[in-house]
Amino acid sequence: MSNDNALFEDEFEMEFEDDFDSALATVLDEGAEIEDVDLDPPMKELDEFESADPLQEPAPIVYSDHEEGGYRAIPAISAIAFCETSRTTQLMEAVANDRRMTQANVSTMEGGLEAAIGYLAENTTPNLLILESSASNATMIAQIDELASHCDEGVQVMVIGSTNDIGLYRQLMARGVSEYLVPPVAPVQIVRSISQLFADPDAPFVGKSIAVIGAKGGVGASTISHNLAWALSESTHVNTALIDLDLSFGTTALDFNHENQQTVADALLAPERVDDAVVSKLLSKVTDRLSLFTAPATVAQIMDIPSHSYTTIVDTVRRVMPFVVLDLPHAWNEWTYQTLLSSDEVILICQPDLASLRNGKNMIDELKSKRPNDAPPKLVLNMMGVPKRPEIPTKDFAAAIDVEPSIVLPFDPQLFGTASNNGQMISETNATADASISIDQLASELTGRDVMVQQKSLLSKLLGK
Repeated sequence: MSNDNALFEDEFEMEFEDDFDSALATVLDEGAEIEDVDLDPPMKELDEFESADPLQEPAPIVYSDHEEGGYRAIPAISAIAFCETSRTTQLMEAVANDRRMTQANVSTMEGGLEAAIGYLAENTTPNLLILESSASNATMIAQIDELASHCDEGVQVMVIGSTNDIGLYRQLMARGVSEYLVPPVAPVQIVRSISQLFADPDAPFVGKSIAVIGAKGGVGASTISHNLAWALSESTHVNTALIDLDLSFGTTALDFNHENQQTVADALLAPERVDDAVVSKLLSKVTDRLSLFTAPATVAQIMDIPSHSYTTIVDTVRRVMPFVVLDLPHAWNEWTYQTLLSSDEVILICQPDLASLRNGKNMIDELKSKRPNDAPPKLVLNMMGVPKRPEIPTKDFAAAIDVEPSIVLPFDPQLFGTASNNGQMISETNATADASISIDQLASELTGRDVMVQQKSLLSKLLGK
């Protein structure tokens, strides 16, 4: 067993005269309610080793929704879970089916610690043992000691117990147990713990990836992804990279008025040659906290790039930047699908029309089914209030798509057009505009940080900047 300790870690109401009810009925099914999962840390402080009552309900403790960094894929490990209850068996099945466990081989057996001792006496040790035990502290410690005599060096052991006892926790850690958790435990908490146990010691950190995609073409997904990256870096003050993955028609260089001879295509065409040092040189800095990976934006060459190349480059950037915004083209192929599945956050951009509603619902339903242990995609309703255009009201759109919008952006062609023509972000053009404030709000939600008010210097005020 290892002694390494795991890290714990306005809506706009639009008057709407046209009758969309019959059209909506053809593309919608009733959605299920979204349930939030409360995550609890593994223990509470107690003075004496045997002072905790094993039948006592664990005291509720707040578990942060904003973990440092993102989730990494679990390597190709073998894991066996020995469960005492059907609830834990179901929990481990959910863990085994998680998107981050695709390469891992996870099996579940009944019997808890006793069954694990019998199994390991006759079989080889897997990379990871997950053991459920409701035994008393003394009995559990004795069984762990017996189990250790059958384990190979280097095996990681995670125990799910029933007692919130700091003394028991310390005893288990002293015996090489890697992690101790007390129910209720969510699948994502198990996945994060496993991820930390098998992190690359040379590169233990990965940044949070945020994929932004439009439900259809022309909904402003690129504009919002660019402004979101700016808000993350300049309003919440986190180092951020923006990767423009629309190789033929990407607009990052135009929107930021920032040309770069080396683009993301150079990295995608030779992913085996790109390491952390190389990608740090390829990223082009716009500000002290924002870096760009621009697209070549050329139709002179058709680049048929394998899906794994995108994964390799995105993962490499995540090793050097805390937040990575992915500007995805409106397409549905293997690499976009896999990128959406593997991202820590997905943001879907829609307009209040029927095509966005149909496509958005299809995409959200698919992502929910393939990412059951993740939060549902965040919804952004863009261009709300176009004059004389019939629109689906925000309430109806949210009810039909089964996701409440994180932000609703008004139709403001003057603001967005001016910013685009000047090679600026909208907060540079007008920081007090509703759209600027809303995107800052979304950045704050993604990071868990407050928006920093930009203070203008006296010289800037005199110059009118």
